[in-house]
Amino acid sequence: MTAFIFEPMPTPSVEITGESTRFPVRRIFCVGRNYEAHAREMGRDPSREFPFFFTKPADAIVPDGGDVPYPPETENFHYEMELVVAIGKAGFQIKTEDAHEYIYGYAIGNDLTRRDLQLEAREKGRPWDWGKAFDDSAVIGPIQKASDIGHPTTGRIWIAVNGDVKQDQDIADLIWDVEEIVSILSHTMRIQPGDLIYTGTPAGVGAMSVGDTITGGIEGVGEHRIQIVAPREGV
Repeated sequence: MTAFIFEPMPTPSVEITGESTRFPVRRIFCVGRNYEAHAREMGRDPSREFPFFFTKPADAIVPDGGDVPYPPETENFHYEMELVVAIGKAGFQIKTEDAHEYIYGYAIGNDLTRRDLQLEAREKGRPWDWGKAFDDSAVIGPIQKASDIGHPTTGRIWIAVNGDVKQDQDIADLIWDVEEIVSILSHTMRIQPGDLIYTGTPAGVGAMSVGDTITGGIEGVGEHRIQIVAPREGV
């Protein structure tokens, strides 16, 4: 039996609708600027630019209904509603037409972002980690099994702050669809069971403040609700 110098962190996991077992999270990949209008609002040309990825730590997961402490070192904390793909089978160099075979299910996600830190890094040509890969930055609802809901290609995706709708589009508007994303990622590295892919956010991103209630959903996949609470204090 392996001995460690301290107790290893428990495996992050996500609820699966209709199951008593949970989905263990291995890695979190996120696709940047995958809706045309959002790419334009971020000052980029969206004409099917080859997709790029950034990552978040697995322990950044926040379950549906959870509280999200306002993070440190930012004054511009943003929501980004997204369709999340849960990978259930290992694969490498997957053909687009075969990609659905590797998908266990789908969930709603919120790619929380320290926008000021992200934009500062972008302008300096630096990695986005400080703007994207921080504590409690990967909100996710329960996973819906593909065997139950199929592979959604259309459906309203929306988010509201204190009941005021901010993002409202259709997942059919993805520049690169789910199968293409899975295939492209699998040509860079071997995807593994437990990987999550946040597929990009529509236009309408904006700031959140302490006390805000954030609700959102994707038609056929589910809805979620989180509360932005006061920053953490102490150790």
